[in-house]
Amino acid sequence: MRYIALEEAFFIPELADLGPAHRQLMQLLRPKLGERYERRLSDFTEYRLSEMDEAGIDIQVLSLTSPGLQVELDAERARDNARFANDYLAKVIAQQPDRFRGFAALPLQDPAAAARELERAVNQDGLCGALVNDCISGPGGRYLDAPAYDELWSAVESLGVPLYLHPGSPPADRWRVIEGRPELYGATWSWAAEVSGHALRLLFGGVFDRHPGATLILGHMGEFLPFQRSRLDSRYATIATTAPLQRAPSAYLGTNIVFTNSGVFSPAVMLGAVLEVGADAVMFSVDYPYESSREAVEGFERTTLSAVDREKIAHGNAERLLRLG
Repeated sequence: MRYIALEEAFFIPELADLGPAHRQLMQLLRPKLGERYERRLSDFTEYRLSEMDEAGIDIQVLSLTSPGLQVELDAERARDNARFANDYLAKVIAQQPDRFRGFAALPLQDPAAAARELERAVNQDGLCGALVNDCISGPGGRYLDAPAYDELWSAVESLGVPLYLHPGSPPADRWRVIEGRPELYGATWSWAAEVSGHALRLLFGGVFDRHPGATLILGHMGEFLPFQRSRLDSRYATIATTAPLQRAPSAYLGTNIVFTNSGVFSPAVMLGAVLEVGADAVMFSVDYPYESSREAVEGFERTTLSAVDREKIAHGNAERLLRLG
């Protein structure tokens, strides 16, 4: 089986501006794990390739790790860092073109510049889309349904590449429900709730009606959303709205919004997601180095999916969506 993994992180030590926020996230982890992740985030040969080979993963699609550029408030610095990160990533890919592809980092602080950088990163650097870490509180609005981001969505649509919405920026809102319970912050729960809420803002805000050819990717088995499709439809039917959607909410899940299983390796959950949104809307991922490549593959190989669906999820959908040869 050929495996393409879509949510695989790296870090660039030279991006000193991002260092404090990155270290703050690392401090949430047990010290030995944090050290293990740090060694692997900036490595592309010693650990990464050998662990890919051991697990049987053919290609990693690399992206700048959380919190990415979304912690940067200065637009000019964000633009410079995005160009530096994307050119750096292109050079890494050029050294191992059969093993690595990449998602661009974008300076969302300047929506017009984000659109231009996506076009440059795709057309010049050969990247296959973009990954952003949730939201910012800067020019153009905090969330990506703001009108200022329509230019970015137009670029996503016209280029025919996806935008991966990933968690990891500092929270835009203070949630009292997690106060005193640090276990709930981050990947355990709060990030999934924040990012799925952001995705629903895009859906209910009409982004995919205005840009029907745009594709959004959500990781971690869709941040809960595949399993809420019927609930979204039943509640939407009861709510008065000034801007009705062109389709039922569930119709956007599995078409404009597609999913990876990064960090969620349960065969039962994989089967449930496929039954809800279809095998064409789910793609394999690991969440390296934060998750085990070996466990990701072993979990997928325990699924009861048909051979055709397994091929789609393991590599076929990624090849189609990211235009990988």
